[in-house]
Amino acid sequence: MNLLNSSFLNDDAKRRYEELQKAPVTVLQIGEGNFLRGFFDWMISECRKQGLFAGSIAVVQPRPSGSGHIRQLAAQDGLYTLIIRGMEKGVPVSTKEIISVFSGIFDPYAEWEWLTALAVSPELAVVVSNTTEAGLAYQPEALGDGPILSYPGKIAYLLFLRYQAFGGTADSGLVFLPCELLERNGDVLRENVLKYAEDWDLPLEFRDWVKGHNRFLNSLVDRIVTGYPDQEEAEAWFEEWGVRDNMLCTAEPYHLWAIEGGPELEELLPFRKAGLNVHFTDHLKPFQERKVRILNGAHTWMAPLGIIHGISHVRELLEHPALGTQVRQAVVDEILPALPYSEDELSAYADDVFERFMNPYIRHRLEDIAMNSLSKFRVRLLPTLAYYCGQGKPAPELMVLALAGLLRYYRIKQADNGSFTGNKLSGESYTVKDNPELLGIVAGIWTAGTAAGESAEQIVSKLLAEEMLWGESLAGWNGLAGGVTVWLNRWERETQHYTI
Repeated sequence: MNLLNSSFLNDDAKRRYEELQKAPVTVLQIGEGNFLRGFFDWMISECRKQGLFAGSIAVVQPRPSGSGHIRQLAAQDGLYTLIIRGMEKGVPVSTKEIISVFSGIFDPYAEWEWLTALAVSPELAVVVSNTTEAGLAYQPEALGDGPILSYPGKIAYLLFLRYQAFGGTADSGLVFLPCELLERNGDVLRENVLKYAEDWDLPLEFRDWVKGHNRFLNSLVDRIVTGYPDQEEAEAWFEEWGVRDNMLCTAEPYHLWAIEGGPELEELLPFRKAGLNVHFTDHLKPFQERKVRILNGAHTWMAPLGIIHGISHVRELLEHPALGTQVRQAVVDEILPALPYSEDELSAYADDVFERFMNPYIRHRLEDIAMNSLSKFRVRLLPTLAYYCGQGKPAPELMVLALAGLLRYYRIKQADNGSFTGNKLSGESYTVKDNPELLGIVAGIWTAGTAAGESAEQIVSKLLAEEMLWGESLAGWNGLAGGVTVWLNRWERETQHYTI
């Protein structure tokens, strides 16, 4: 079976493809992975279809080891199929589209000159990236003649080439849109670019130009992009279409992009004109806090509780007769009232979140969500608890249940091989993945307390008092230790057939 390429396009699509290949490269994309192809590239495709965006994208991989997908994408003339499927307002939806937005596809480590030439192109305006959190990090690196490994280092050098080519004019700067899941991601990128400029002793005037005439925009992205489907499902589609697509990508219908910048950016990136759920805003915090406290908070509420009760996936938990109802109540009755934003907007967002969780095409494993649950709880659910306890109110019931589930999930022992394991209510074991130092603290308290015959409440009080876990002692919070202990004792008495 032949690979998808431009020869499979119908006449209208082929005409648009040929126009795209002649269009100037206005966007450099660092990252060829599933997320950007199911999110940003789809958005650009929507804009192009509506005649709102005349440019094109050049895409490169962020690491030397990632050239495989670049070669596969090039073999398909930059084309790939995007399947969007899920629920919208309670109705199942499924769409199929061939995405055509790339006019340049190259490996920057093998074709460094291509990238340096693009850096000084007057048409280049935007750099978008998804290099993971580690990709934004600063790692000291010498400036040589060849490719620079780190992403911020590449940008520092490419900007210096641009500064030299255009004499540091105000209008020669670029707009950077990092999509990495890191708070204040634009600020982090700019800070690390400037660190490289300092390391390499680049002129102070250049550094001033970087700060004054380039925009490093903080942004928040939100879409579940599930990427390549199960092989059996993919093969069935290929048989139906009569063509193979090695870059096939799947995603949910929901999408949101909040970008900290003014409405003038709409002229550069006309996403809102295209009807997309993109917000240019002066304040990113409400979008971030809403996502962290509601969507991520619900995930962190579900994962430990679900695992100890033998539940494997998000949708399975939502269909559980008790836990499914309780997680919804936790969001509506306890999390939403603790947020200082519009009740209607928060409720609408929560409705969207649970509809997304019920997507029949996504099997989101609680085991994956549960990784690093201690630090996640501290960021996602502890602020809700703090809201009530800070007002002298009793700890809310379902937040207490979440904390009890967390501590029960972390009732762990360290094995000879260094791993940490716990047991579900059924007795079946599981491995806990988290910061080893934190795991050692928790395991030590559980093991020593059990050996000494301490009561559950004594052990809980010690865990809550451990500032390394929470950033402060929670031992004195109103009703917290007692409420958690009630649940732990209840679970201890129950068999694997117990249903809460």
